[in-house]
Amino acid sequence: MADEQLDENTPNTEEAGSEDLGTRVQVLEEQLAAAKDQSLRAVADLQNVRRRAEQDVEKAHKFALEKFASDLLPVIDSLERGLELSSADDETIKPMRDGIELTLKMFSDTLKRYNLEAIDPHGEPFNAEHHQAMAMQESADVEPNSVLKVFQKGYMLNGRLLRPAMVVVSKAPAAAQPSINEQA
Repeated sequence: MADEQLDENTPNTEEAGSEDLGTRVQVLEEQLAAAKDQSLRAVADLQNVRRRAEQDVEKAHKFALEKFASDLLPVIDSLERGLELSSADDETIKPMRDGIELTLKMFSDTLKRYNLEAIDPHGEPFNAEHHQAMAMQESADVEPNSVLKVFQKGYMLNGRLLRPAMVVVSKAPAAAQPSINEQA
């Protein structure tokens, strides 16, 4: 009888063990889900870091010449200015002029091979993203906001603006613009 009383007073170990086991399984499943989530996040972060590093390397290759090209632009400007100022009719400087033209052509061809493109917007509509307006001038011959004169060519390296073109932009003649008295 003592054995029976002992069995009645003690909880059923199978039931207590199964509840304990069920709770433990649930905790372990939650820990597994958290570990899977953490693992997926770590893999995604690694992929993002790898992708960003590849993009940075690609940009570094693409724009590595940016500073060097910027430093060469005044040389091109000087060669072009020298050609503008030299007279094509003067036979004494013709060999020098021919040499400057050849040097400028070789220089321009080399820059094109490295995706450095000149922006010479003469006659085109003004584009604030690629042009820097130095002055405005009245003109009845062209539409307003067109480029009348280019002081200095602009340049783009691989589609990125390296230097804007410095330009004179047209505006409508004063006679075509209504005066303050006419508007009132």
